[in-house]
Amino acid sequence: MKNYSSLKIFTGTANPELARRITDSIGIPLGDITVSSFPDGETFVKINDNVRGNDVFIIQPTCPPTNHNLMELLIIIDAARRASASRITAVLPFYGYARQDRKDQPRVPITAKLVANLLVAAGANRVLTMDLHAQQIQGFFDIPVDHLYAAPVFYNYLKDHSTENLVVVSPDVGGLKMASAYSQMLGTSLAIVAKRRKSPTEVDSSHVIGDVSGKNVLIVDDLTETAGTLTHAAKILKEYGAQRIIAGVSHAVMNALAFERLKQSCIDEVITTNSTPQKETSDFKLTVLCVAELLGSAIKCIHEGESVTSLFRIGNEKA
Repeated sequence: MKNYSSLKIFTGTANPELARRITDSIGIPLGDITVSSFPDGETFVKINDNVRGNDVFIIQPTCPPTNHNLMELLIIIDAARRASASRITAVLPFYGYARQDRKDQPRVPITAKLVANLLVAAGANRVLTMDLHAQQIQGFFDIPVDHLYAAPVFYNYLKDHSTENLVVVSPDVGGLKMASAYSQMLGTSLAIVAKRRKSPTEVDSSHVIGDVSGKNVLIVDDLTETAGTLTHAAKILKEYGAQRIIAGVSHAVMNALAFERLKQSCIDEVITTNSTPQKETSDFKLTVLCVAELLGSAIKCIHEGESVTSLFRIGNEKA
């Protein structure tokens, strides 16, 4: 068994259960840290373990409450830097603000770049993340970024549970590359739902490009918050003759509106990961896949200076 005495893993309050599963997969204890709040709401952090000269990983998805979790992450990074950690890796299973990655209107920020700058300014030397909303966000950082994919985890589930006569569907043009990767991985055909967004919570799906009539459908997307895109896509797919409809989403940051929409939708199953905390529900079938082993393997590779390429492989092929 390898000696990981110089490896320290800490977590904020965003998703401590995932952090515990990651450290269990590696075979080391979770680092001792105190995270609390002052009466005025300010975050207080104290790292109780000695991290001088250690390789420190801080696990904190920036999921809701987004601003609180982001600020908490920055403060923990600063605490580790001031405690003389030799290297600090920010592990963001879910990278919030990723959708604000360009100026698509006058006088709007590029917040995904701002968050990248904040992480570096706080003291992060490296970032480990999974299924970014846009892969070019890696270029927003002036430090190394290891970008993992949840596809191998989905594949291990779908190969045993997927139905026959399956077609992979992208719910919009922007997700075509991701859907294409899944269709190649599963050996299925591909279709696209043309979508027009009316507001941050409402979309208007117009038509389907590809054959879904009489077929079982897997809708793949990187992120859902209000489930508007998924439910509207499912509705039009049903109109085009689709049979069983499964939604596979890497990050389900679902609010009350999403649960209500999915409850009333024609989606038979929602498959997601525990990159963010998930609520149990009996209103619809929700399957949560664990990415702890994937992230734990990446942390070990980074710590040991090895390539993470093997984590993209599915069988003998790359994801």
